[in-house]
Amino acid sequence: MAQVLEFRLPDLGEGLTEALIVRWLVEVGEVVAVDQPVVEVETAKAMVDVPCPYGGVVTARFGEEGTELPVGSPLVTVAVGSPAHLDPVGDAAEGSGNVLVGYGTSEAPARRRRVRQDQTAPAAPVALDDTGVRAPARVDGPVPVISPLVRRLARENGLDLRELAGSGPNGLILRADVEQALHADATRPGPSAPTAAPEPAAHPTATPAEGVRVPLKGIRGVVADKLSRSRREIPDATCWVDADATELMRTRVLMNGAGSPKISLLALLARICAAALARYPELNSTVDLEAREIVRLDRVHLGFAAQTERGLVVPVVRDAHTRNAESLSAEIARLTEAARTGTLTPAELTGGTFTLNNYGVFGVDGSTPILNHPEAAMLGVGRIVPKPWVHDGELAVRQVVQLSFTFDHRVCDGGTAGGFLRYVADCVEQPAVLLRTL
Repeated sequence: MAQVLEFRLPDLGEGLTEALIVRWLVEVGEVVAVDQPVVEVETAKAMVDVPCPYGGVVTARFGEEGTELPVGSPLVTVAVGSPAHLDPVGDAAEGSGNVLVGYGTSEAPARRRRVRQDQTAPAAPVALDDTGVRAPARVDGPVPVISPLVRRLARENGLDLRELAGSGPNGLILRADVEQALHADATRPGPSAPTAAPEPAAHPTATPAEGVRVPLKGIRGVVADKLSRSRREIPDATCWVDADATELMRTRVLMNGAGSPKISLLALLARICAAALARYPELNSTVDLEAREIVRLDRVHLGFAAQTERGLVVPVVRDAHTRNAESLSAEIARLTEAARTGTLTPAELTGGTFTLNNYGVFGVDGSTPILNHPEAAMLGVGRIVPKPWVHDGELAVRQVVQLSFTFDHRVCDGGTAGGFLRYVADCVEQPAVLLRTL
C-alpha cells in the first residue's frame, strides 16, 4: 500500500526564513522521480529550483504561485510505494538520501498522512464578525507560527497571535494574516459618540494623501536591510577624479582584434582594480566590530553591480586577482547572463571583498554609492563621453570618465584612498602603467 510522505520547504542555504513560489513544475497526480525539481521559488538572493527527495505520485501542493511560504512549511505530499501505478519510479520510495539544508531525508519525515486525490478534507467553518471580516477563534496551546519575522511584526504592534486563525497549511499563521489583522484594527470604526450640531471649521480640512504600499521583501527587502546596516555602521567617505580614458578605449579595440576573444570594458576595469588592491591591500578588508580588528583579506573576490528586472544584484567573481583580462571578461559575461535569467546561486551572490560599480550605463557621470557591507571600498565608474581636455599642452576632444572611490574611513585615511584612486586613474589614462607594475 502506498505511503504518503510530506516534503517541507527546506532552508536553501542562506538562513532564509521564507521563499516566494514562482512556478510549480509538477501537477497533482503527476509521477515524479527522486530529486526531480517540483517548484521554482524566489528567495531573497536568487531563483532556485527545489528538488523533492521522494519519488512517487504528487498528491497535494501547498501554496499558489505568487504566495510566500515560510521555511519548514509543507510544500508537496508524495505517495510512494510499490503499487502498479507507481511502477515508473520503482524503488524510489526510499528517497534520495540527499540532505538539504534544514531538511534531512535520511530521517523519518516530521509528519505523515494519507491523502486520496478524489477526497478533499472539508473546510473548517469560518466565523465572520459584523463587518464581514473573519473572526478568528482563540488558539489554545502552541501558536502555529514558524517565521520569526511574523512574530516580531505582531509583537511590535501589540497583536496577540493566539487570537489569529492562520490561512497557511494546517492553520499556519503567515505574515499576510498579521498584516490583515492590523489593517482591520486600523479601519474598524470605534464606539459611536453622541452626535452634536456641527460647527463651522475655522480652516478647511486637508485630505491626507494616500498611495500604493509596496512590500519590502525578496531582493528589495534584502537590499534595504543591507544598505541600512551599511549606513548605520560604516563611516564612509568618497573622493573622485576625472580621467582621460581615450587610451584605454583604444587599447581595448586593439585587444579585440580579429580572432581574439572579446574583452569587455568592465573586465579591463576589474583587472585594474585587482592590481590597485595589490598595491593598497588595506582596502581589501573588513572590520570586525566585536574584536575591534581590521581583517585584511588575502583573496580578491570582486563583486560588480548588475541591474536586473528583479532588482539590483551583485554577482561575485572569485579570485579576481588570479585572472587575466580574458578570464575576467568571460566570468563577468557568465554571471551577468545568470543575473538576467535569475539563475544565480547564493554562493555566486555572497563573499565579495570589493565592488566595482559601473553606473555609467545609466547615463550619469558621478555617484556617492553606499558600501556593500561588510566590504571596505567600492570603485564607481561614470559614463565615458567626449569632452574638451588639455592633451599634450593643447586643447583636444578626448574620451573622459569620472571615477569615484568610496571607502570605510576606519580602515585607512584619505592618503591611502587617494593613492588607490590615482593609481586607477593613471592606468585608465595610460594602460602601460598596469604592465609596468605587474
